[in-house]
Amino acid sequence: MKLLFLIFENIRRNLIRTTLTGLGTMMMVLVVTLVFTVLSALDRATTEKQTNLKAIVTEKWQIPSMMPYSYAKALSDGGANPDDPDAARPEDSMSWGFFVGSTEENPAKRSFENLFFAFIMEPEKARTMLDEVDMLSDEEAAPLLAAIQKMKDVPNGVIVGQERLEKMKKRVGDRITVFGRNYRDMDLELEIVGTFPKEPARYADSSVISRDYFNRQLDAYQRTHNNKPHPMAEKTLGLVWLRLKNRKAFNKVSEQILTSPSFTSPSVKIETSSTGIGGFLEAWRDVIWGMRTLMAPACMLVLSLVISNAISISVRERQMEFAVMKVLGFRPGQIEMIVLAEALIIGVSFGFLSAAMTYGVVNGYMGGLPFRIAFFPKFSVPTDALWWGPAMGALTALAGSYGPARSARHVKVSDVFARVT
Repeated sequence: MKLLFLIFENIRRNLIRTTLTGLGTMMMVLVVTLVFTVLSALDRATTEKQTNLKAIVTEKWQIPSMMPYSYAKALSDGGANPDDPDAARPEDSMSWGFFVGSTEENPAKRSFENLFFAFIMEPEKARTMLDEVDMLSDEEAAPLLAAIQKMKDVPNGVIVGQERLEKMKKRVGDRITVFGRNYRDMDLELEIVGTFPKEPARYADSSVISRDYFNRQLDAYQRTHNNKPHPMAEKTLGLVWLRLKNRKAFNKVSEQILTSPSFTSPSVKIETSSTGIGGFLEAWRDVIWGMRTLMAPACMLVLSLVISNAISISVRERQMEFAVMKVLGFRPGQIEMIVLAEALIIGVSFGFLSAAMTYGVVNGYMGGLPFRIAFFPKFSVPTDALWWGPAMGALTALAGSYGPARSARHVKVSDVFARVT
């Protein structure tokens, strides 16, 4: 206890140096925590699962994938032969189309602020099939569940992410007109019936339109254009997601789909969601590599040097103190431990403070880290960050203080007092 009291007294004795070292720790932990936030989310998205996995069916030879909607029902059933009782079938499925438009009619005034991006899908599948949303409790998903229920009574209803609502300066209950960009000459009159939960933040900028409503709008377009279908009418299906029990079921469903004569014009491919997302992220490979192998280690190295410099100054100033402690009976190992413990306490405490503030500000105030990669517009800081911060602070503190602590251990009493006399 006496040693512990002495350690805290030494930390308190030079508050300016302690504060500056702590602030340096906080800044470096902040940067590394944000880097780890992005990397951990991408790792989760691209990690291969063996059970409860998801598969993605897309057009084989074209990006972006544009398949006829007639594929949707058979693909959602895993390409199973209806007469085959032994055929493998998905546990759940979801079809996606994409509608890109703008709430601004004048093309010259269109900007990112009035951009509108929506998934064309069955609204109820947003609860059971969207990544991360399917892991929420009913209480956490309450805003989305209420919106899905309301869409049953409002055919032209739309669920809009909270960030997109703010950018459009709209709120639940408002009506909007969206002018199509990928579906030209298709303008949708929509009513905002609800929003996504704050977590996960990745859907804060997205929207959901009912597939049935959109199909009716395609029919209406044909009726008002001399019975001529929209040029995109046979290209409205982008992806089909399948939830499969295990890898064996995936292999069986893959065989059924790839050997089926129903999906040959255009041809399709099937892959696990981790593989598919990895393909989307290929364009970001160098950025991700740089963040993982250069940026994060460099930050921790700089932090170690900052701590090493601060502790070295402290050790040089306290050589007389260490000499007196040796005269009073302190062993060299105890002196070394005192220096290491001082650095460790600063690193752990300020590391935790930085991580906790980052978690609260990014998730609570900002609604997620706005770092757009592929179709990930935002990233939520995971609760693991609350131990990342102290761990990074501890590791860098130990690495930075080891040399100064060894120097303090080897202070020679005779040399110190010789300089005094």
